[in-house]
Formats: sequence, structure tokens, C-alpha cells
Amino acid sequence: MEQYMEKDGKRLRLGYTTGTCAAAAAKAAAWMLLTGLEKTDITLDTPKGIRLDLPVLEIARSAEQVSCAIEKDGGDDPDITKGTLIFATVTRSEGSGVDIDGGIGIGRVTKRGLDQPVGNAAINSVPRKMIRENVEEVMALADYKGGLKVVISAPEGEILAQKTFNPRLGIVGGISILGTTGIVEPMSEKALVDTIRVELRQRRAAGKEYALLTPGNYGSDFIRQELGLDMNLAVQVSNFLGDGLDLCRELGFRGALLVGHIGKLVKVAGGMLNTHSKYGDCRMEILSAHAAAAGADAETVREMLDCAACDDAVRILREKGLDRETLRRVTEKIYFHLNHRAEPMEIGVLMFSKEYGILGLSDNEETLLKKIMEEI
Repeated sequence: MEQYMEKDGKRLRLGYTTGTCAAAAAKAAAWMLLTGLEKTDITLDTPKGIRLDLPVLEIARSAEQVSCAIEKDGGDDPDITKGTLIFATVTRSEGSGVDIDGGIGIGRVTKRGLDQPVGNAAINSVPRKMIRENVEEVMALADYKGGLKVVISAPEGEILAQKTFNPRLGIVGGISILGTTGIVEPMSEKALVDTIRVELRQRRAAGKEYALLTPGNYGSDFIRQELGLDMNLAVQVSNFLGDGLDLCRELGFRGALLVGHIGKLVKVAGGMLNTHSKYGDCRMEILSAHAAAAGADAETVREMLDCAACDDAVRILREKGLDRETLRRVTEKIYFHLNHRAEPMEIGVLMFSKEYGILGLSDNEETLLKKIMEEI
């Protein structure tokens, strides 16, 4: 892939995700199976809007099945899956439609609360959508009305997975097929903070006195879907919550409202103002401690500590009738740490879950949101 971006004064090459590799391999294999012809490169449109033309490798064909691979290229981003071959095997099946599963080297979900339900291959929602849409495109071109089974595999996946968070998350047997945009952008902490600074400065220059902040895409989607606001009103601060607040204060904002998923914000309750996993993952410990303070017994705490995702821990709290008090305590701690960092600027917080909606609000959330909306 020969597309680039500028970060820290450097020209860095973009890459593409394992999800893109899986979708491209599946599209190529389906095309070869349904046309009977060989294909040595495949074109694919990513969710980010970038079109890729990728070489097709390791082709194996028969009348009923085709297998091929795409090599993962993370660009200039350090990535343990860089150079890994992601295979797709496409087979004719009874019925109609596209059935997607994971094979060798693709992890299986064993704990609730992740992107996929327990028992499913760890092929996340966006990659599944990419695979299905690209295979269906080929089926339509070939006027094929039957069914196709797509199995994604990664021969090196089980070994590579030991260097990821998958074992801790309850994903066993291999890597996950990931990606929300299909494109890998090289990461640079300084460049990300500089980007946040530029966005906040632009808003301040436009006369805005209150900032709407969110860690990432989940928050932006929530702001659009649940609050009914233009997602572009929010500044994405990624993991740099503390830096984002520092910049707001430095630029003279009077207040800021942080809207974030519990998976990010619960870390703030433990005093983490940079929520990147390389600095620690204390989510279940924090939730469990507050649950215990709210009256949870030892068995409930043990069950929560074994959760892979915050939504699963919230499920347990709801089943025990402990969710309201526990999440109130967590929200208060989040506000405490944010306020300590933001003073004298006013700060508010809205914490949500994709499954359970709003989980916690600071007392001033409604007032701050109103002030933000008045500046639109």
C-alpha cells in the first residue's frame, strides 16, 4: 500500500487491517470459485473510503472450494501481525447466503461481553460485514443463488495471539480479525496530542467556550445516535483524556463535557488519565472494588473479576441489583479525578455502554450539554 500521512514531521505509510485481509481473501476466493478463473490481485473498498488493489497469494483451487491468502501490511505502524498471511477458504454450501466462521489460528470467544458472542470466532462485526458484502458482490456478478461458506484462518495465529491481550480477554486459540475503518494509521502520541490541540484551538478561535470531548468512535456514535448531535461537534481525544483537559484549560475554555464508554472511563476512576492498555488494565479491579463497597459478596466479586468486558460486569451488577449504587460510586470517582485535573475549568461526565445505554452522569452534565448546544 502506497498511501501516506504526516506525523511528527515524518511521512508515514498507511497499512490495512486483518479485517481488510480477510475480506479481500474471501472476495478473491469467491470470484475464483464462481468463475472458474484464477485471480492474482483483488480490488476492495475499505470503510474509510480508500480503495486497495492487493496481491492474492497461496491459491489452491478445486471445483467445490478455493483457498487463498492476503498478506497483512501494517504500514509504518508496529504490529505483531505484520507480514502474516490471512487465508479465506470459500466452499459451496446448501441453502443461500454467506456463512462466516474462523479456522486455524483464529481465536474463539469464551467470555461474554466482547464484540462477538461466546462460541463465535473472534471475527469482529465490521470485518464480518466487509466479508459478507464483498462475497455477496461477487455472487451477484456471477448470478449465483446458492450458499457459500467462508472460513478465515491464520496459520501463525495461535503463536501470535500469545503476544496480544486475547488470552486475558477470554479469546483462545488464535488472533482476532479486527478493524473499524479497514486502514491502519501509524500511531504517534505527540502527533495525536498535536491534532487534539489543533481541533480545540479551532473551536476556541470560533468563539466556543465549552468543549465536547470523547475518547473515540464509540463516543462519537453515541453523541449522534443518542444525544441527537452532530458527531463532528466532539473532539476525539483518544486515550489522552488528561492531555485533552490540559489543552482545554490552556486554551481558555470555561468548561468541558466528556462523553465516553465505560471501558475507557472506568480506568479514570482509578486515576488513569491516559487510558492506553500499555499503562495498565484495571477495569475489572475498579468495578469489583466499588461493587464490594456497594454490598457485593465475595462470589459476585470473583465473578466480576473473571469478566473480559465491562458490559458483562454490568450485567452481573444488574442481576444482583447492585448496578445503580456501584455505577454511582464509579461515576463520582471519575468526576473526582477529572475535576482535579481540570480545575478551575468546569468539567462534566457522561458514561455509557453500547448495550445498556447511559450508566452514569455528573450532576452538571445537563447544564454543560445545554451550554454546548447553545453555542452550535
